[in-house]
Amino acid sequence: MIEHIVFSLFVVGFLGGTHCVGMCGGIVSTLSFQAEQSQNRNQFIQHVLYSIGRISAYVVAGAIAGAIGEAGVFLMARKIAPFHYLLANLMLVALGLYLMGFTRFLMPFEHLGGLLWKKVSPMFRRLLPAVTIKQKLAVGFLWGWLPCGLVYSSLALAMTTGSTVGGMYAMLAFGLGTLPALLLVGVMSAQLKAFTQKRMVRIIAGSTVLLFGAYGCWFALGKILS
Repeated sequence: MIEHIVFSLFVVGFLGGTHCVGMCGGIVSTLSFQAEQSQNRNQFIQHVLYSIGRISAYVVAGAIAGAIGEAGVFLMARKIAPFHYLLANLMLVALGLYLMGFTRFLMPFEHLGGLLWKKVSPMFRRLLPAVTIKQKLAVGFLWGWLPCGLVYSSLALAMTTGSTVGGMYAMLAFGLGTLPALLLVGVMSAQLKAFTQKRMVRIIAGSTVLLFGAYGCWFALGKILS
């Protein structure tokens, strides 16, 4: 099951770039402006540093989510495992609908994330402009806690791995999946944002993730009913 969730979250992250560009495009544009003003003109390297910090935050959060899930699994009987797997794939279905524009399914996760971001955002602003490598990594790490339904619902899915290490791998896969879109938007922000906001692009991305979840639900239901 863990392998399925890890691979699925990589796909979610990769296809979810259509959402990430819209959600994080403003932050990337701000960091790009900061890079232009700094002495180091290599914007691509700077965006890589920001992303290393961001993905590190996902891994830490994944470890916490996995540990919570691990505590829950420890209390579960083996007979409940198929229901656990079904829950994971229902989350994938919700993620697919979210990418397609049906955001109300995951709004509660964004509201919870917003409470955390209120605490984190002052530190984020104080670190700008980020000049040193440590500052860039720190900015990226704080960026990783931005209230995003895609991220926080992915954490809920990582929790269903029932393993601290599994949660880390799941969110690492998600973060690596988001990397291409968020690196590209730093270089060609306007063009990429316009492309990813097209309804057909969002529908294709969301329906692909939804199909992953639907297949997993079908498999889990087969185990439950057998």
